Amino acid sequence: MKTDNMRESKHVEDRRGQSHSGGRGGGYRRSGMGGSGMMGNLLLQLLMSRGGGKWLLIVGILFLLVNGGLGSFDNIFVNDSNYSTPATTSTNQPSSTSQSEEAKFLSKVLASTEDFWTQKFKEQGLTYNPPKLVLYSHSTPTNGCGIGSANAGPFYCPADRKVYIDLSFYRDLTTKYRASGDFAMAYVLAHEVGHHVQNELGTMDKYHQARRRLSEKEANKLNVRLELQADYYAGAWAKYVDGQGLLDVGDIEEAMAAAHAVGDDTLQEQAYGRTVPDSFTHGTSEQRRYWFDRGYQYGDFEHGNTFEQGAY
Repeated sequence: MKTDNMRESKHVEDRRGQSHSGGRGGGYRRSGMGGSGMMGNLLLQLLMSRGGGKWLLIVGILFLLVNGGLGSFDNIFVNDSNYSTPATTSTNQPSSTSQSEEAKFLSKVLASTEDFWTQKFKEQGLTYNPPKLVLYSHSTPTNGCGIGSANAGPFYCPADRKVYIDLSFYRDLTTKYRASGDFAMAYVLAHEVGHHVQNELGTMDKYHQARRRLSEKEANKLNVRLELQADYYAGAWAKYVDGQGLLDVGDIEEAMAAAHAVGDDTLQEQAYGRTVPDSFTHGTSEQRRYWFDRGYQYGDFEHGNTFEQGAY
């Protein structure tokens, strides 16, 4: 992506290198690209194993004893991040210079999303209020979505209207998800901004209201629709930057590869050797590629209604 002449956003909050005292955050649902964390992985593995119900009950009781109360246990299930592969520790830490370049790149991508969505909202007679991008290391508190963790990947917190990204995910895209390239990361940020667009339009509130009335299986299906719409919005933004002459050859392919890499079926197959479709929360690789491509094709609001009957 050609970023040399692009402006940087003023809505970036850099918390890298800061530490926090931990504690228990709120239970507001957050929308994200990455993994659900160690406990979420353990629960899914137990469900997939023989006698999974018995072991799930045991783990649940232990978790309640250690963490104190149902609030923490419930938060496992309201975190809608994709299931991740087991966390790995890298001995090749990025230099401060490379991290600065990555931060500058994301700041410029964020600025371009501000320009695009301000324009699209104005066409609808609306005002767009951009989100803040929080860059952090390892973990950080949010105002309403609990503690953000690098293991969970990038996510959007609708409660404080911020996108959270640990720059280590930049390398995870290449090493863990095999989706390299700067525009793969640009897609990730554009997807999270897509959730903010949903928040601005009131879609997120309607989603939360509807979800309370659904079973876990049906709620997962509804969440897939929410995530696919964020992919559509990411594709719409990609069409905009392409029209600005900012894309390099192969950029769209990088984004499509990233969309495919974070599909529920692909992640579960890689992590567990099988899939559980009823647990999908973000959509299959094919669905994610399709809706990103559809957004790139149309670049509007009208063709991005993933909630209508038969949308996927």
